[in-house]
Amino acid sequence: MTGPLATLKNRLLSALPTEDRGLLAPHLTPVDLEKGRLLYDPGDLVDQVYFPDNCVISMMTLMENGAAIESAIIGREGALGLMAAVAPRQSLCRAIVQAPGPALRIAAGPLHEVWTRSPALRDLIDRHGEALFGHAIQSVACNALHAVEARFSRWLLSCHDRIDSNTVNLTQEFLADMLGVQRTTVTAVAGSMQTKGLIRYRRGVVDILDRAGLEAMTCECYGAVRRGYERLLPASFE
Repeated sequence: MTGPLATLKNRLLSALPTEDRGLLAPHLTPVDLEKGRLLYDPGDLVDQVYFPDNCVISMMTLMENGAAIESAIIGREGALGLMAAVAPRQSLCRAIVQAPGPALRIAAGPLHEVWTRSPALRDLIDRHGEALFGHAIQSVACNALHAVEARFSRWLLSCHDRIDSNTVNLTQEFLADMLGVQRTTVTAVAGSMQTKGLIRYRRGVVDILDRAGLEAMTCECYGAVRRGYERLLPASFE
């Protein structure tokens, strides 16, 4: 396979038969998604679908008072806006690039045309939707029931699964939104995890030093979400 699929890392696209990927290839455009780039806000028409390669997109639920919390992330195991392949969709959340990097983009119209011709793509979209829904509802429970350190560990592990780096760029503001806590709490939690040798935390940057330690600290939700993806999309985290 040549063109934008030549060095493909997105595992959802990789799971398609070669013929089906060939139908998509002429419509896929490589893009570099910079950190903080806003892809959608609630109510926006989903006219572009993104297949991350080595980046992470956060799906944020917004409140009327401006508060926000992360409900799920999407990386190379999936795609943002994939249900627009089935029918026109409006975004239900804010989608913002958290870990920058390359992705493939396709307009919703051509993707829908391939969807009508490809049973394999229809099946993948159905399974991806179920996995993402499971991810989101597990996040609801996690945010309500689990300690901040466990939730932070879960997020770092989930991000680490989706990028080729031990370093994650994170602002205090985003960490506070992601965890649903005050910035002072973020400082305290990051400092505690650094003292334990799990991470190195600098202004806007987290280096993962001890993945096994993070796995020991995280809650059950990390494993539950990962198992959901592995069951429905078996190549998600190979």
